Amino acid sequence: MQNKIDELFKSELVVVNIGPKMFGDAVRKQGAEVIQVDWKPLAGGDKEMIAILEALGGI
Repeated sequence: MQNKIDELFKSELVVVNIGPKMFGDAVRKQGAEVIQVDWKPLAGGDKEMIAILEALGGI
C-alpha cells in the first residue's frame, strides 16, 4: 500500500477545477495541469425550480 501512495505523490499532478477560473489559474501558475470545468448548479440553484423539474421527471 505504501508503494502506491509513494507512486501517487511522485506522479504528475492534474487538477480538475469546478470552481472559479481564478483558482485554476493559480494552480496552473504553480506548474500543474488544470482541466477547467464550466459547471453551474441545476436551475441556478433555485430550490423551488429544482423541485418542479424533479416533479416533471427532468432530473
